[in-house]
Amino acid sequence: MKNFNSTDEILDFAINAEQEAINFYSNLYNRTSNANMKAAYKEFILEEKSHRDKLTKLKEEGSLSGIELKKVTDLKISDYMVEQKVYDDMDYHESLIVAMHREKAAYKLYTDLAEIADNEELKKLFKFLALEEAKHKLKFEVEYDDNVMQEN
Repeated sequence: MKNFNSTDEILDFAINAEQEAINFYSNLYNRTSNANMKAAYKEFILEEKSHRDKLTKLKEEGSLSGIELKKVTDLKISDYMVEQKVYDDMDYHESLIVAMHREKAAYKLYTDLAEIADNEELKKLFKFLALEEAKHKLKFEVEYDDNVMQEN
């Protein structure tokens, strides 16, 4: 992981990661015709925008309140899957695999950032964002379990 020299650098890095997630889910949203996936991607776009806005608020105001940390179940489905490349005509299950791996990586990023954060509020924010990414991964794993694994 990159070495950071300040809290602002960490926040800028995280804000950029959230924008990349927004772009990623927007791209998937535009590529799929599956109504359920479109709805899920739209929800994730809004959630990632909310994360970006929380990080921006923390950077600008120096304080963020109202964060609750709750444990999220991990089905570990993506732990046993080979990563899937993104391409234009991905089918439903391939899209889910890409999304699961991306959310797993985002969880790891925020967990790692929480470990190096230099103040408790920032640590709490990164732990919260890690849990949000874990929720996204769980949603994709449940979708995969319910709609792909059941078919096989």
